[in-house]
Amino acid sequence: MNNKLYEGQKLNDFRELVNLYKTKYKDLIAFEYKETPESNEHIKITYEQFAKDIEALACKLLDLNCSRIAVISDNRYEWCVSYLAITTAGLVVVPLDKSLPDNELLDLLKRSEADGIIFSDKYVNVLKDSDCNLKICMDYKEDKDGILSYSSLLKEGYALDIEKYNNLKIDNKAMSIILFTSGTTSIAKAVMLSQYAICMDLYALSQMINITTEDKFLSFLPLHHTFESTTTFLFGTSCGITIAICDGLRYIQNNLVEYQVTGFVCVPLMLEIMYKKILKEIKAQKKATLVKIMRVLFRHANIETKRKIFKSIIDGLGGKLRTIVAGGAPMDKETIQGYNDFGFDVHQGYGLTETSPVLAGENSFNKKTGSVGFPLPTIELKVDKPDENGIGEIIAKTPAIMLGYYKNEEATKEVLKDGWFYTGDLGYIDDEGYVFITGRKKDMIVLKNGKKIFPEEIEILINKLPYVTESMVFGSLDDSKHDRNTDIVICAEIIYDEEELKKAYPNISDNEYCDTIWNDIKTKINKQMPAYKYIRRIIISTEPIIKTTTQKIKRSEELKKIKSKNK
Repeated sequence: MNNKLYEGQKLNDFRELVNLYKTKYKDLIAFEYKETPESNEHIKITYEQFAKDIEALACKLLDLNCSRIAVISDNRYEWCVSYLAITTAGLVVVPLDKSLPDNELLDLLKRSEADGIIFSDKYVNVLKDSDCNLKICMDYKEDKDGILSYSSLLKEGYALDIEKYNNLKIDNKAMSIILFTSGTTSIAKAVMLSQYAICMDLYALSQMINITTEDKFLSFLPLHHTFESTTTFLFGTSCGITIAICDGLRYIQNNLVEYQVTGFVCVPLMLEIMYKKILKEIKAQKKATLVKIMRVLFRHANIETKRKIFKSIIDGLGGKLRTIVAGGAPMDKETIQGYNDFGFDVHQGYGLTETSPVLAGENSFNKKTGSVGFPLPTIELKVDKPDENGIGEIIAKTPAIMLGYYKNEEATKEVLKDGWFYTGDLGYIDDEGYVFITGRKKDMIVLKNGKKIFPEEIEILINKLPYVTESMVFGSLDDSKHDRNTDIVICAEIIYDEEELKKAYPNISDNEYCDTIWNDIKTKINKQMPAYKYIRRIIISTEPIIKTTTQKIKRSEELKKIKSKNK
């Protein structure tokens, strides 16, 4: 593989990032958003204004004598100002998940030992009695009930002398960010990251992806998550893009059109849902055969030719959408191929919160369908203890590594060994250097005969059924036998869309749903796999699977739910 890279841009800390805003990009638009989804007015903030707001708030925060400040809200401009104001003031920021239940939110505040919090008004009731000394509401116009007004503090910050802020030296290798993992299998761990680690990841990303000041990215993944905060927010603004803040998940299609978005960062589930809608529309227009032929004919054409051929599909997503960065879970090969065929530049990536986050990715020059790309510059990946198929645990050596888990030395030692980070993900690296992820080590199903099954690969097949919205595959001990042949059987929970099921099978009655879906599993899914991977039992439901805010399945929680229903 001829690994062609861009020159890249190196930063040492977030102060240097803000200096870019003030100099290189000052007259460009940094953010575009609306006060409400129904509003017609677009608010636009220049990079110069963004930098001034960061410095003003930072000056005021230094005046308030806090050391560790949490931030929680929907994606919004004030979140981004707060994040960089806290960190460039040499304080520690603790981004919190906006979807946390009240008890978990208060628990994470205590665990992080935050002495301040900046939040939107929806959290006033739960946070007014928290132990934080400093409480700042983004939506208050004036101080009230011991809660300070964000806008008032910003004005006061503008009136302060900036000398204290300017003279402050940033230790770029000290803990600057505490991020809680999504906790799909266990209690969330508090990851300690430095500005140096994140800046090294930004440098690596800048050598991989060519986004420019002409780009406008839609921000809809939660900003508290390192994938969105590093890739869209920090990396995007380091390149001078405009960030259009999404009005909410149900408004994505509208926002793509009205903001004339050129790119976004997402998880595969969303891309797969969008792809199903594209195919559905093609089928409704009775163009499925024609589109299939055109895709094959122009598969090796350049991207501009593809975009002309499939202009109607591009126009349906705003007309300007080109760059899509996907990560966080395995993605169906057919879906990736489809987007690339239609003229979208899809980059798959792979990483973890502990690695700031991106470890591997594709660029416009080097792609291989099914892989997550190749290790980013400055990052070394290898496979630990590979089996006969070359599959083992992916381990990483990177300057973007975490400092450790906050006050959890035992957990830190489990994953950091001799300078290597043990990801907990299983996969392999092919002869050309492309990385393939097969599944999580903890989720792998091992049969008595030693055969290994990765739930994700079967879920991808199930999710292709037109009426399936999502699925979860798991192993269950077959206790119906009481002899030496007792083994684990493969089970699948299948979440279906009733309307789509009835479209696929118009004459079906309610009591035939399970039999119909089970027949599809046996004839359309099992037949694509070796016998040891056959699904032997199914559970059907219309109730969504329990997931994190970045749409990762919480398998242990979902299994508890399934067991409680089947008692």
